[in-house]
Amino acid sequence: MNLYSIEAGNFKLDGGAMFGVVPKSIWQKTNPADANNMIELATRCLLIEDGDRLILIDTGMGNKQSEKFFGYYYLWGDHSLDTSLEKVGFHRDDITDVFMTHLHFDHCGGSVQWNKDRTGYEVAFKNARFWTNESHWKWATEPNKRERASFLKENLWPMHESGQLNFIRSTNSNIAETSVLGFGVFYADGHTEKQMLPMINYKEKTIVYMGDLLPTVGHIPVPYVMGYDTRPLLTLSEKEQFLKMAADENFYLFLEHDAHNQLITVKHTEKGVRLNETFRADELFK
Repeated sequence: MNLYSIEAGNFKLDGGAMFGVVPKSIWQKTNPADANNMIELATRCLLIEDGDRLILIDTGMGNKQSEKFFGYYYLWGDHSLDTSLEKVGFHRDDITDVFMTHLHFDHCGGSVQWNKDRTGYEVAFKNARFWTNESHWKWATEPNKRERASFLKENLWPMHESGQLNFIRSTNSNIAETSVLGFGVFYADGHTEKQMLPMINYKEKTIVYMGDLLPTVGHIPVPYVMGYDTRPLLTLSEKEQFLKMAADENFYLFLEHDAHNQLITVKHTEKGVRLNETFRADELFK
């Protein structure tokens, strides 16, 4: 098995929204804001090469939305999904499976693109199966008013209409054993219904793709919960459970949204679980 970090593009969000009730005087120490109170974020995907399978975890925002839409998110940097795939020797047509942690636009927008004459949409990975779970699909396609702006129809229905959409079987437990894709899943319901975090066995290490359960290093303290989470108190308990397990078992946490830290480990301290070490993907995934 080979793993590759795929940078799909950078953006910014309001720091207050990203840290909920935590005061700016505290969160700006780890996530400094610009003059508009925006903090730097990434859309970092993970590519798994396992035998004849090439599995992409999340796909970033994509590029099909309007200039006005992207204007809200202050895109920056020169990363893109295609150039990042090319750097590691692949093309989007090589992808066999696209696994989406959840269906908010910054996690699945790159799964769908304009068709050639821009009259409609088509899947961006023509040879891939797309994976979510039934509970989250229903949640996303019948959205509540709080999340409606994050679940965009143009990101969802082309996958279904193409016949390429598949469902991972969810469980009543937070942790599911190895899925059909060869890795386990940690389910988290605080951010959105049935978010799925891949738990990958790699060279005697456990790599966990953190999605929106732990967006950045600055979010490690348990009460530091995003204002975007639909069930913040549930996030508290899920995060506490997971971070204790991560510290006990020395998990390597792959951060999707931290623009400056790719992978970390955590440790137990008198103040609770805190940062242990940081790693670059190209060092850890040799």
